[in-house]
Amino acid sequence: MLPPRPARSVPPRAPFRRGAALSSALTPGTGLSSARVAWRHSLRFRLAATYSLLALALILLISLGVVTLLLSRMDQQFNDRLNERADTLAEAFTSPGAGLGKAAGGAGAYTMLIDGDGLVFAASPILRSFEKAPYPYGTQSRVTIQDTSVRAVQRKIGLFGTLWVGLPEDDLIAARQSAISALLAALVFTPLILLVVGWGVGQRALSGLQGAANLADRIDPTRSLATLPLPAREDEVHRLLSAINRLLVRIEAGQAREKQLLGQIVHELGAPLTVLKASLRRAEERTDDPEVRRAALVADELTFTTQDLMQLARGQLEMRLAWHYIPARTLQERLDRLVSGTAFEGDWGGGILCDPDRLTQALRNLLANARRAAGPHGKVWLTLQETADHLSFTVRDSGPGLPPELGERIFEPFVSGAGSSGLGLSVSRQIAVMHGGQLHGGTHPQGGAEFVLTIPGAALGDED
Repeated sequence: MLPPRPARSVPPRAPFRRGAALSSALTPGTGLSSARVAWRHSLRFRLAATYSLLALALILLISLGVVTLLLSRMDQQFNDRLNERADTLAEAFTSPGAGLGKAAGGAGAYTMLIDGDGLVFAASPILRSFEKAPYPYGTQSRVTIQDTSVRAVQRKIGLFGTLWVGLPEDDLIAARQSAISALLAALVFTPLILLVVGWGVGQRALSGLQGAANLADRIDPTRSLATLPLPAREDEVHRLLSAINRLLVRIEAGQAREKQLLGQIVHELGAPLTVLKASLRRAEERTDDPEVRRAALVADELTFTTQDLMQLARGQLEMRLAWHYIPARTLQERLDRLVSGTAFEGDWGGGILCDPDRLTQALRNLLANARRAAGPHGKVWLTLQETADHLSFTVRDSGPGLPPELGERIFEPFVSGAGSSGLGLSVSRQIAVMHGGQLHGGTHPQGGAEFVLTIPGAALGDED
């Protein structure tokens, strides 16, 4: 196994965020347990709305059938009543004594006797104005008399002529309007009531699923994956949570196998790297060849990476900083050997308070991405600017620039615009944050990508 790096801490005057961890950037459940789903996207709302629409359609069909049947029966009863009255009066005229004991209508009855010439020679009191005048309605079955709708029938009464009998429809029209009003009111208020009831029932029915979602949001995949509690009822929610628990168990087993394999790979790489570093160091002492020095530096970087991988295999994702105050020129020489062809600009004559290995790792990732984007014949610039409060490292290339559709997503793990693994920018931003700074990127107005990494200045006095 490789020995850990010595950590010599230098207490800075300016505050630094030393406790930031890489796991916080890779934990998807962070901050999601308090999230709430918008009502229009809620499963409860969709279920309640679907339930209300289906119930509305059923109520509409059933109500239309019932109202249609009711109105038909009322109309039939009205016609039966009208025909019965007309038959009674006609029988009374044609068969004297046959209509005894049967009501022929009172003062409000609508009756007229029409002779063979079409003249009204007798009428009930309410129609007295039609007497001695031609019959005005012809064969109409519905007429309006004094703003009253009247339905009428006619009967032949032998030598007397024709009997006209009418019956007011006011009660039937009122009943029809009441039925239609009740149907419309039901169609308006029933969906609202059903939606509220469905929302409440859905909230109660899906409460177990919502609680499970909140618990799932708090699961940290870097630690042991706890299973979700199952509801008492063995319904669809119980089945879903059971399937999720089985999936979590399989994920945890897969993670354990991956960590074990990663640990074995790192262990197998450790011994060859140690031998390679020793051989390159001896070759550097003998030949003083710059290519050998560069290869030795790359071997040091590989050793540093294997230590991070060993921490990952052990489940320790937290980065730790070893603070040093180094000349900026040392950092420049180190980066120049790692990424050749870089044009260094700005003031490299000062000092930097940082973790040299981590800061080198962050800038190396930015320079490697810039070199890949610019191509073998393109240009890559690294500019250092120092102010009273902070240091800024600007990496710019002559490539095509950043894909505009990615935006800030370019800093998310496994998101890449150039076909790489997508981890370099994420790790570089995390290192900048751990130093108390930040990393931003975009496309330069003159073309090419531009990344600016800032960290606080050393702010050291003479005694420090």
